[in-house]
Amino acid sequence: MISDFLSTLVDYAWGLPLIVLLLGGGLYLAVISRFTSLRGFLHAIQLIRGKHHSNEKNVKGQLSHFQALTNALSATIGLGNIAGVAVAMGQGGPGAIFWMWISALIGMNTKFFECSLAVMYRGKDYLGETQGGPMYVLEQGLGKWAKPLAVFFAICGLGGTLALFNVNQLTSFMHSEFKVDPLILGIILAIITGYVVFGGVKRIASFTSKIVPFMCVLYVGLCLIIIFQNLGKVPELLMTIVNEAFTGKAAGGGAMGMGLIFIMRIGVKRAAFSNEAGIGTAPMAHGNAKTNEPISEGLVAMLGPFIDTVVVCTMTALVILISLSPEEMSQGNGVLMTLKAFEHSFGYMGKILLGISIFFFSFSSIFGFANYNKKCWDYLFKGRWFLGDKAFTAFYLSSIILGAVATLDDVVNILDICFAFMAIPNMIGTVLLSKKVKESMAEYFKKYNI
Repeated sequence: MISDFLSTLVDYAWGLPLIVLLLGGGLYLAVISRFTSLRGFLHAIQLIRGKHHSNEKNVKGQLSHFQALTNALSATIGLGNIAGVAVAMGQGGPGAIFWMWISALIGMNTKFFECSLAVMYRGKDYLGETQGGPMYVLEQGLGKWAKPLAVFFAICGLGGTLALFNVNQLTSFMHSEFKVDPLILGIILAIITGYVVFGGVKRIASFTSKIVPFMCVLYVGLCLIIIFQNLGKVPELLMTIVNEAFTGKAAGGGAMGMGLIFIMRIGVKRAAFSNEAGIGTAPMAHGNAKTNEPISEGLVAMLGPFIDTVVVCTMTALVILISLSPEEMSQGNGVLMTLKAFEHSFGYMGKILLGISIFFFSFSSIFGFANYNKKCWDYLFKGRWFLGDKAFTAFYLSSIILGAVATLDDVVNILDICFAFMAIPNMIGTVLLSKKVKESMAEYFKKYNI
């Protein structure tokens, strides 16, 4: 009964109105910013390399530009890139990848605006530390009338920022390939996570700033080997992705028009799951950046959807299309589909190499989401009653064990529902306050001659 309820609710939550809000809102932001993602791309790269205003004095925040980006990427570059792409292709065919691209390119502008606002309207938690995120943006940027929206975002964020999917797919892989008991692995993961989480945001950022570059190089390197070995097939496969975005068949799609909407919805939903543009999670990481220039952090954040979806997810999709037949893809289930693709190219070593990637992707996501979840928890409870750090730790670590033993369908549906409900208040606040960002952007771009 619970599974049926979740399946029904996710269909309503990710209906056409939400697609219009994410894509339409993102297009609106792209137009009023005159496609900042193209104009500020090189400047954003310079910022994470420490150029320009790295010597600011009396700066609020806790993290460097690079640490803020890697902390955000640690939550977005995860099993959504390995298993989430496989889920998208299993549900909507190769055409779903095209709509992931479109969502990511539009999402770059959305990330720019929402993360600029996260620095512009920072608040303080109950311990007096500077924090950022949609709840502070809504409350401080829009006033008291938006307080219920801020609370609603934080409540949904308690579910949406759980690492259920990453834990589920890691335990699924370990159980399938090495017969490790999911419950035992879940408990081990919870213990390790507890150690890192108790260290706070700085320990999380220190860990992710080291692990994210390593895991990206490892996984991207493996994908590039497969792609370059089959380089002649790539143009045809890219055309297949584009063609099937409009003509492909997808289970449940029905007639051509309904099929297109179905595939589009799958692509947008999986892109949101992958890079989280418009969902409101990344602003909670970028809101901790050490800078007095909100626009600079928006530009850095803008790189996230490009790296995550346009680069990493595309590589995963190409590897699957190169290695597997349509029949094999239809039999896959999340991470196990990607595993088949790696084994096709690397044999038994494919299992080992992908296993290492899955391990690091999972851990980085678990830690990145812990940072987000704690911010939502503190905003709601402010350490009152018995709901302080110990209660949060018990809640988050228990969710890790739950993710280890739950079914994939239930996990995906829970997160999709929470993401949908988080996106609504976040996008409302971002669009309504977009003129503030546009004004600051004009000054910043003039100052740095962008």
